Amino acid sequence: ANDCQDPPEYWTIHGLWPDKTEDCNRTWHFNVTEIKDLMSDMKLYWPDVLHSSLNRTQFWKHEWEKHGTCAATLQILNSQKKYFGKTLELYQRVDLNSCLLKAGIKPSSSYYQMTAIKEVLTGFYGVTPKIQCLPPEEGEEAQTIGQIEFCFTKELQLRNCTALEGESSPMQADLEHGTEELSVCDDTLPTYYPSEVQ
Repeated sequence: ANDCQDPPEYWTIHGLWPDKTEDCNRTWHFNVTEIKDLMSDMKLYWPDVLHSSLNRTQFWKHEWEKHGTCAATLQILNSQKKYFGKTLELYQRVDLNSCLLKAGIKPSSSYYQMTAIKEVLTGFYGVTPKIQCLPPEEGEEAQTIGQIEFCFTKELQLRNCTALEGESSPMQADLEHGTEELSVCDDTLPTYYPSEVQ
């Protein structure tokens, strides 16, 4: 049921998640008309690749109701328009796609060393992101890169992603991929960066 629908061949947005989620207004429902002027960018940079084209707002609804309503405690994110608009801005500012391309890191059938990818990202951004992978499938040796998470201060400046050991992550429930889950990549395993995850 979860085949990718028209997967783009570039990094897209998963979400913008506050670390602490006490003050969420779960009754603040998603209203797509509030972001209608962001729609072309949303479809491009924050696509829903799990639902058919008729239901493509499902993903945004989920992200708003689970994370956006919590992020809205910050004035800079206190409406659907600000939450989605600011996330799109951060995506453009980070520009992960061109950072990796400039460093020659692109989808390939050969493997990368995770430490090399980390060095490029840390060197380029001046902060340490959290890189997440699908573990090797049975009989395989390589992990598959799946998600690159950047962390921001409340003022939306980049900062190191330094989760404490054992700290649960706000998006853990979002990350199920079939029966496997993304987890922090293992520095010692070869890393596969596919053009599409099969």
